[in-house]
Amino acid sequence: MATKPAQGNNVSKPGVKRMRWATQRVTSVRAQGKRNAITNRFHRGGHVAEKKRDSGGTDSGDGSNLGGMGRDTSDIGGDPGRNNDDTYPPRRMFFNMPLPDDVRDTDGRPIAHFTRNKIRTSKYTPLSFVPKNLWYQFHNIANIYFLILIILAFFPIFGASDPGLNVFPLTFILFITAVKDAIEDWRRTVLDNELNNTPVHRLVDWNNVNTSEDKISIWRRIKKASTRGVMSVFGLWRRKKKDRSMGGKTYTERALDEPRASVETRRTNRDSVALPRDSVEEEGIQMTPVPSPLPHTSRGEDFMSGRNRSNTGFSYEDSELPNGAFNGSLHEDLKDHKKSINIPVKFHGSLINPLKQIPEKARFKKDFWKNVQVGDFVRIYNDDPIPADIVILSTSDPDGACYVETKGLDGETNLKVRNALQSGKKGKHARDCERMEFVIESEPPHANLYQYSGVVRWRQHDIKKPEEDGTDMAEPISINNLMLRGCSLRITEWVLGVVIFTGEETKIMINSGVSTRKRSRITRELNWNVVYNFMILLGMCIVSGVVNGVTFGEGNHSFVFFEYGSIGKTPALNGFITFWTGIILFQNLVPISLYITLEVIKTAQAFFIYSDTLMYYEKLDYPCTPKSWNISDDVGQIEYIFSDKTGTLTQNVMEFKKATVNGVPYGEAYTEAQAGMQRRQGVNVEVESAKAHKQITLDRIKMLEALRKIHRNPYLHDEELTFVAPDFVADLDGAAGNAQRIANQDFMLALALCHTVITEKTPGDPPKIEYKAQSPDEAALVGTARDCGFTVLGRSQDGIFLNVLGEEKEYKILNTLEFNSSRKRMSAIVRMPDGRILLYCKGADSVIYSRLKRSEQAQLRRDTAEHLESFAREGLRTLCIAQRILGEDEYQTWNKEYDIAAAAVYNREDKLETVSDAIETELTLLGGTAIEDRLQDGVPDTIALLGDAGIKLWVLTGDKVETAINIGFSCNLLNNDMELIVFKTEDDTIVSAGKELDKHLAKFNITGSDEELRAARKNHEPPDAGHAIVIDGDALKLVLTEELRQKFLLLCKRCKSVLCCRVSPSQKAAVVQMVKVGLDVMTLSIGDGANDVAMIQEADVGVGIAGEEGRQAVMSSDYAIGQFRFLQRLVLVHGRWSYRRLSETIANFFYKNMVWTFVLFWYQLYNNFDGSYFFDYTYILLVNTVFTSIPVGLMGILDQDVSDKVSLAVPQLYRRGIERKEWTQTKFWIYMLDGIYQSLICFFMAYLLFSPATFVTSNGLGLEDRERMGVYVACATIVVINGYILINTYRWDWLMVLVVTISTLLIWFWTGVYTSFPSSASIPFYMAGAEAYGQLSFWVLSLLTIIICLLPRFVCKSFQKIFLPRDVDIVREQIRQGKFAHLDQEESPSQVSENGSSADSANSTKPGNAGHAKPQLSPDDDTRPIYPPSVTATGTTHNPRSQNGSDGTDYTGHRASLEQPPPRISLDRPRPSFERLRQSMDRTRPSFEASDDFTSAAMLTRVESSHSQTPTQRMPHGSSSLR
Repeated sequence: MATKPAQGNNVSKPGVKRMRWATQRVTSVRAQGKRNAITNRFHRGGHVAEKKRDSGGTDSGDGSNLGGMGRDTSDIGGDPGRNNDDTYPPRRMFFNMPLPDDVRDTDGRPIAHFTRNKIRTSKYTPLSFVPKNLWYQFHNIANIYFLILIILAFFPIFGASDPGLNVFPLTFILFITAVKDAIEDWRRTVLDNELNNTPVHRLVDWNNVNTSEDKISIWRRIKKASTRGVMSVFGLWRRKKKDRSMGGKTYTERALDEPRASVETRRTNRDSVALPRDSVEEEGIQMTPVPSPLPHTSRGEDFMSGRNRSNTGFSYEDSELPNGAFNGSLHEDLKDHKKSINIPVKFHGSLINPLKQIPEKARFKKDFWKNVQVGDFVRIYNDDPIPADIVILSTSDPDGACYVETKGLDGETNLKVRNALQSGKKGKHARDCERMEFVIESEPPHANLYQYSGVVRWRQHDIKKPEEDGTDMAEPISINNLMLRGCSLRITEWVLGVVIFTGEETKIMINSGVSTRKRSRITRELNWNVVYNFMILLGMCIVSGVVNGVTFGEGNHSFVFFEYGSIGKTPALNGFITFWTGIILFQNLVPISLYITLEVIKTAQAFFIYSDTLMYYEKLDYPCTPKSWNISDDVGQIEYIFSDKTGTLTQNVMEFKKATVNGVPYGEAYTEAQAGMQRRQGVNVEVESAKAHKQITLDRIKMLEALRKIHRNPYLHDEELTFVAPDFVADLDGAAGNAQRIANQDFMLALALCHTVITEKTPGDPPKIEYKAQSPDEAALVGTARDCGFTVLGRSQDGIFLNVLGEEKEYKILNTLEFNSSRKRMSAIVRMPDGRILLYCKGADSVIYSRLKRSEQAQLRRDTAEHLESFAREGLRTLCIAQRILGEDEYQTWNKEYDIAAAAVYNREDKLETVSDAIETELTLLGGTAIEDRLQDGVPDTIALLGDAGIKLWVLTGDKVETAINIGFSCNLLNNDMELIVFKTEDDTIVSAGKELDKHLAKFNITGSDEELRAARKNHEPPDAGHAIVIDGDALKLVLTEELRQKFLLLCKRCKSVLCCRVSPSQKAAVVQMVKVGLDVMTLSIGDGANDVAMIQEADVGVGIAGEEGRQAVMSSDYAIGQFRFLQRLVLVHGRWSYRRLSETIANFFYKNMVWTFVLFWYQLYNNFDGSYFFDYTYILLVNTVFTSIPVGLMGILDQDVSDKVSLAVPQLYRRGIERKEWTQTKFWIYMLDGIYQSLICFFMAYLLFSPATFVTSNGLGLEDRERMGVYVACATIVVINGYILINTYRWDWLMVLVVTISTLLIWFWTGVYTSFPSSASIPFYMAGAEAYGQLSFWVLSLLTIIICLLPRFVCKSFQKIFLPRDVDIVREQIRQGKFAHLDQEESPSQVSENGSSADSANSTKPGNAGHAKPQLSPDDDTRPIYPPSVTATGTTHNPRSQNGSDGTDYTGHRASLEQPPPRISLDRPRPSFERLRQSMDRTRPSFEASDDFTSAAMLTRVESSHSQTPTQRMPHGSSSLR
């Protein structure tokens, strides 16, 4: 609503200038550092506080400026931190108005400078690549270390024999890294160019006063010229050499010159504007391959004439009423009624100045995104991506609505509704844009995707009174009036808007690239091992320097007869020079190349994970996608997994199953949770399942027949019916009396009217209507109303068209009070066809019950609460439905307050929530709904398998306790042998929570002391399977305080399973942090929605599931998978392999460097530590790059102790990773000592050979010089190192043996060839290879050295495997005995397809062939049998199903609960599903009621209608089935 500015809603009030860091993109280093610091602070503290979202998804915390612009929205990707700095005020944009003096400089140009819309995500340009890439690479300390060594080598004083060769390793590393960076950056550059050159229709030939001509500097011209040159060369190289000229202007030039005709009020032929995509591709236009905004010509005249308008889901007009149902009488009746009740008409005003004289030269022209500027008018067409952040002025819909898909922005695939400004709806043509005169006062750019506040101001002129100045008017702008860059326009023909943020200031760019970088645990520990080696290196160099200095100082040694004085002249200087010489000589001791090797290994492991076809989800065409390549070894050490429930363990495909209306339950269903509940009661689930599904099939047929007798619903499709309730249809037809019939009709009307879904109608016979909703629950509710005859056909300008049992009616939607996480409900205020005003409200049971009329419907409340509890026990998600009849005066009075709140610029969301609370009181209960979210395939198997591996799984969900408990039983988290601890407090105080903790800790004989915590950190054994704990969000808030956190952690440590219910996103992250830090364990979080992002980022490893709600979790994760069941393969196979491979690779890398370096050190004992080289310098350079690096690298990439099938069959093998036994400091020092021992053998075996005598070749040449002795030692040492690596390798396949053999032969080949050429080898080294190879002593010495070096390792490993075997050794022996041969014929647990069948791994669908895969039809969910949780084939399969009397709701101390009362039978008519559930519940109800559980029927019936007298009082945190 447009309001006058007298209300004081001035956006530029003091205190709102708090986001300057995001407003001005200062290019200085200081400014960039400040932005990075703020971003980092955001990631460190983004999940601390619990937040709430407004109706548009906005967090609304404690903020007062501009509707909450100063609020902390960190848990949804909001503003990381806002400076309270007045340097940069909010921006103002002027349209068709001269700039005021205060916003112009002395030259008359605008003072404010806005960023260009051209974005560049690439790091380099052709000119800056070399210096900038080198600068980045030398941020790596390893490269700096290498550079220092090269510089030292160029000084002859340090004794480097060939400084040129010393450059080779670093040059090679820099070159390979530069090539990789260039390829990655080139791809980014290509994508940037495609994006920047995407076409958009922009208004031209008018004056945008907000920007001035850009002055392009000389340096920028040079950069642009160089970039164009490189792009031209690349384009010429790719294009075929043929003349593409078409005479005159090119296609691109002509397309850019082509004006865009103004869009009339009716649809125009868009073929005249631009060619279809096919034509564009034929002409070879170099533009972004985005979907064309224009329809293909094949759609023909039907599209152009607007006859398919209903397909867009938009408003019906009078000439387009469906099926011709709406004749004039209905509208006349409505008009007469409106006149009789004197409904006030709102005046919104218009931005168009009808008195303004215009030249009428402006036109919409196709231009590039990069040319869009702040203040431009743009027109967006259907399926177009949004080029910048745009305020919507008008749309093709008469009501000003449009729909955007935000998948590219926040990952959510559901369409969002956005609305045009009321004052801008009349603007449609270019000439209208010229006549608009207004000012937009906007808040500065910030990162919050879900919040925006601004105001548009204009002067309203009366064409009848042109002499008057007009009236100042204003209209607020919210996030609902904004289309953000990164979104796409959907099912809307066109949108006209103005640009407010461009380029780096758009919200998507501010939010881009802010994910935290995780480092694996081994990498963190590895730094200390490198430090240890560096300390050893310093010690060796200090010893060399001191000994050499002292020796030269003494002067009575034999070298004085051969040396012509020392280089340093003084002993101290000699020692100093020798120190740096030692740094060069022993450089390989610090394994700098280890980091490069690990990067290569982790890249290969990420590729293997991505290429695993057994983790490929065909339905979504989605493989397992590693997003963080450097933490694969962490996946092999996971001890705790934290999982969301909805969409993670379940499918997040909602199906309406049951309902309770006016105290009568309806619906037939047999859920997995119900099967789990019966299973723990000893019921034969297979028999019960078959019986239930047979009954459901019969009832489905009966219900369909009854529905078609009442109304031949053309939109009812048999296969889509999920609500099987023939008694509901009978009551809808009046079988149970008129009162129940009316109640059922009102219930369905509430489902059909209280929503925000979008309709999409597919013509056909019969026609089909699909609903696009912001949550799957809402689509399921509206879909069920459609199946029962209350079909939502579409929306009119201000209402909804329904087909009610064959009669089509229009219901005017007066207000929609949308759902958010703090309200936990949504409402719609509707004017009925008879003129009444009704408020329909749906929400969480506790929220609705607190708003019911006092002292009314007592019996109905009890019955409904009991039904809802029974539904929840079946694992169904429940909602309550209520209504209220409003008087005309009451509504008009409230609506004025609502309009004022909606027009507020400050605290708009809070004000709207307060006003909404005032009307959502005195409700009348209609009933409740129950929706099933089925378990994903393979979830029970996966959880059981992870449990066998020693991994503890915690479920963190926002659902009810009953729902979570029953899902826990159905998916193997809970079993009959467990004592279920339901943690609850009496008065919600820390004292009572502490007492409750102490009571439960006493069961385990612990008190929660620091000593017990230290013991718990060292104990990685899985807890006893006898206990599980369930806690809700309110109690969790208490136990997470500093005083109780440690006790709660130790209690959970003793429990096999932990279920946290009704928790917020921040609480999820707090729980993960508590376990990760408190127990010092590796954690993994897995989820599918935006509410899981906090815990995904908090955990050591975050896994996102590409679910139905969107990809927000996927975008924030380290690994993305399609289904929960793939987690077992990711963790137990690839994670375990990666951890074991890297651990062995690192140990062997340290070992080989130790052997090689200490051989050189032992030689220094006999030359006074003068730093002379024992080997030829090429050996030192090539030992880590050629001779030994490939075998150890291949070990890290391909080594395999057991196969993937055995890893899943024996999950206990994973426990070594949990206990971190593969990589320990003890193992590090053992390998180091082993290296020292072997270096002694390698050197002193040759020393003992050469020391007693000298020997010569056959032609009399001596072999006693150091180069030839070095050949003896070097060749044997390389063979020993490679042989040692081979011994430590589990898998001796042909590739590994071949690589080791080639690497071993390579040193002999290099020595023989290199020494044969005088030009390449130094004079003393010439022919050293041939002379050494010709001696029998060389081969005998090599053989003896190899045997003596490797014999201790061989003996120790043999003794360990024979007398002290590990689990993997036993399993490997069993594999050789053929005990696991059956796995080659059995299916893998991950190979379960969507229809329950399996496929051999050889026939698994590969990602590349996904497009050719034939779809497989899954059986109907209601007829699919419920199988008991199967047990994955293991080495020792065991599946106990004992019955100890556990009721699954409280701990088993309630033996009285085993007394079963007689079953209660409903007296009205048979209801098989409800009676079956009541009989199951009768076994557990006494103890459950006695325990006063969280949301039982007893609790709901005691809820007071607190909001009937205190409308604005906030309810405590509760649960909600709405997402």
